[in-house]
Amino acid sequence: QVQLVESGGGLVQAGGSLRLSCAASGYTFSNYLMGWFRQAPGNEREFVSWIHWNGVSTNYADSVKGRFTISRDNAKNTVYLQMNSLKREDTAVYYCARRRPGSVSSSRSVDYDYWGPGTQVTVSS
Repeated sequence: QVQLVESGGGLVQAGGSLRLSCAASGYTFSNYLMGWFRQAPGNEREFVSWIHWNGVSTNYADSVKGRFTISRDNAKNTVYLQMNSLKREDTAVYYCARRRPGSVSSSRSVDYDYWGPGTQVTVSS
């Protein structure tokens, strides 16, 4: 069965960095676009970034552009999110997800069919 497991979250000071990882199993990872989303308390889940199966095409939310970098290693079935210059407003639970086959978009939660349990990122001032 499809499984996604995030890791790498934690507590970091503003201006610091974290690298999140998402290990995938149970399907052919290299065939799927992967995305990262986040959800802060009281807020809806929001798009952060996606990466095409080929690892070349990527997209970012305006709020993280220039600070976050998404990448993937298809040999390791893992997608990463490097987060630099972290701000307090980046505090959230971060989720990785697999895009649903046939989706016409890649920036909405409904475009994804499998999700990890999430990893908490807390940025302190």
